[in-house]
Amino acid sequence: MQYALINGVKSEAVAGADATCLDCGRKTVAKCGPIVMHHWAHAGRNCDSWWENETQWHRDWKNLFPPECREISHTAPSGEIHRADIKAPGGIYVEIQHSAMTQAERDSREQFYDNMIWIVDGTPFSSRFHLHHSLPDPSLDWAQDCAWFPARNPLQGAPFPEGMYQKRSLIAEDRARGAATGMHLMFFQRDEEQKFREAYTGHHQYLWKRPHSTWIEARKPVYLDFGSDILFRLETYPIGNLPSVRVITKRQLIHDLHEQNYAELVCLSPYDKN
Repeated sequence: MQYALINGVKSEAVAGADATCLDCGRKTVAKCGPIVMHHWAHAGRNCDSWWENETQWHRDWKNLFPPECREISHTAPSGEIHRADIKAPGGIYVEIQHSAMTQAERDSREQFYDNMIWIVDGTPFSSRFHLHHSLPDPSLDWAQDCAWFPARNPLQGAPFPEGMYQKRSLIAEDRARGAATGMHLMFFQRDEEQKFREAYTGHHQYLWKRPHSTWIEARKPVYLDFGSDILFRLETYPIGNLPSVRVITKRQLIHDLHEQNYAELVCLSPYDKN
């Protein structure tokens, strides 16, 4: 834990200090060695069954929010209590997750906090995650006419060129003509780069080898962090229901978490390029 109570004051770990847990009131011990990240530990068993060891990545994310937003307890109507990593000013809970998690535990946390998002450390699987071509703003009429070929792993056979699509309005005609010729009309994003650049709102296809179903199937928004100022929010592109990500800046996410009251309203505006 980052915080415990010293004489009733929420405080970070201080070597040798007498302190108690903010939730259960039991004694905590300061761990302030030269190697470990300074933190508090319960003298006995941790009172929160969802407790996990905290990494520097985890702590860095928490420190992007003021102390009054970090390690905030939530009590369910049943009386069950857990300590959220962050409770943003508008009431959105943020769970910062580095270690693997079962689907059952994910479901439990999503049901418990409800108004929440996940921030997931993507560095352990970064070599298996590949960002593919952009997808245009799905609200545009011409974008709704695009039927995209899904991203494919080249090892699974001859890959489709990135950014290849058909036009829905021409598919029926094309199939009738193609039945006789064996040829089909294809379009390529690279042939209209300026048009697609102007229609960019952060959407991309992606390829994730051996994906983590825990995050693919989450009901609450999931933001993948690969260690830069850019995050990827897992989404489904509405035209053709393609698995996709939306590029979000870390600055945009933090801003919206301070301003919005509901997780579903966070980062709905187009990609912030600045």
